[in-house]
Amino acid sequence: MILVAGATGTIGRALIPQLLAARADVRVLTRDPTRARALWGSDVEVASGDFTDAPSLGRSLEGVERVFLLTAPGPTVADHDRAMAAAVMRSRVEQIVKLSAYGAEQEDLIASGWHREGEEAVIATGRRFTLLRPAGFHSNVLAWAASVRAGAPIEISTGTGKHAVVDPRDVAAVAARALTSNDHDGRAYTLTGPVGLDAHEQIAILAEALGRPLAAEDVTVEHAAGKMRAAGAPEAFVAAVLQGLTFLRDGRASAPTDDVAAVLGRPPRPFAAWVRDHLDAFR
Repeated sequence: MILVAGATGTIGRALIPQLLAARADVRVLTRDPTRARALWGSDVEVASGDFTDAPSLGRSLEGVERVFLLTAPGPTVADHDRAMAAAVMRSRVEQIVKLSAYGAEQEDLIASGWHREGEEAVIATGRRFTLLRPAGFHSNVLAWAASVRAGAPIEISTGTGKHAVVDPRDVAAVAARALTSNDHDGRAYTLTGPVGLDAHEQIAILAEALGRPLAAEDVTVEHAAGKMRAAGAPEAFVAAVLQGLTFLRDGRASAPTDDVAAVLGRPPRPFAAWVRDHLDAFR
């Protein structure tokens, strides 16, 4: 039995069909059982639970051998990872695959620290583990969809900084491989797309696929942070995002790796392929 935490998000929705295709028994941990059942029906078991509810974590792990651990981004990542790690140590779970973040090993980034502490908790369980450190997802550009449909300029806060963005379907495919074999134990994979692209290059690819020009407007990272504050984002989250945007603007996430190809035996999907598959969101 494989427990998937984060089953209704971007990666979870791509991962579960692959696990089912591999004939794995799947249980999902969710705070919203109704939504999970609407997505997966009777194909998966549904465990109602929360990282802040230790008894619910214990119940969700009964009969489970492997865990896919995805916690929502933010200052609570480490606490939630530690909670699951503690529950694992009280269970018969044999393996954890943790979705971490690009640059988790770097000590100068706030958000990386959240994930690094989570990674340390996973390793400290003494169970077999695999760490997945993806770059930003192709699907993050869905944040532009409303502007594109309205004909408004797309705000760009990362300048010409290139980012080796990755298809979330590739991240899910790597996770599925790690969860259904023992070939990836003790590994930390940095998952990227095939090339680094800046936001203007991504916009050009999207415009070509749509067959019409798209406008872009460069803004400062402080402008982006101000919009998050106005929307009520916690200051700790704003500070981490501000630092992350500067990290991208400086091109520190530009270098692609071979890890997706090494695991899957094929190149990672290019951004243009993701765009072709999701054009309706921008029309």
